[in-house]
Amino acid sequence: MNRERWVTHSPEETIALGSVIARRFRRGEVVALIGELGSGKMQFVKGVAEAFHAHPHVSSPTFVIMNRYDGNDAEGREIFLFHVDLYRIEGTDALLDLGLEEVFDADGITLIEWADRMGALLPPRRMEIVCSHGSTEQERILELSVHDAEGVSRPAPARKADRA
Repeated sequence: MNRERWVTHSPEETIALGSVIARRFRRGEVVALIGELGSGKMQFVKGVAEAFHAHPHVSSPTFVIMNRYDGNDAEGREIFLFHVDLYRIEGTDALLDLGLEEVFDADGITLIEWADRMGALLPPRRMEIVCSHGSTEQERILELSVHDAEGVSRPAPARKADRA
């Protein structure tokens, strides 16, 4: 599997990395965030929101399931960021009731925390970021892979300024 890997040493570094990686995201992108509690998923989302000049206060949608933030893309056009948190969702029926397919088809970027809970319902074409704890209390490891329309991992698109 083709993965890119980064190590951050503080929440601020994880936010900065999210902002840098966000430059790769395009309208219609689904970003699957996978990792245990406290592994950096929320900090990464804050960085993405920062990159798109979205709502200044990004919060976890654990209890509301999804937040939508208004932002701007690189050309200054309005773009929506959909931030989904599946921590409290159990079972396929509950996922189907959320209507995520409509969000995936929207003209925005969808970031899904606890995306592994979607199983086969997760769109095959997606960016996947696996977050984990590092060897120190503040260290986080983030691994990015890109999956094509068949769900097969392929090399991630890189840009010169992507390394944080």
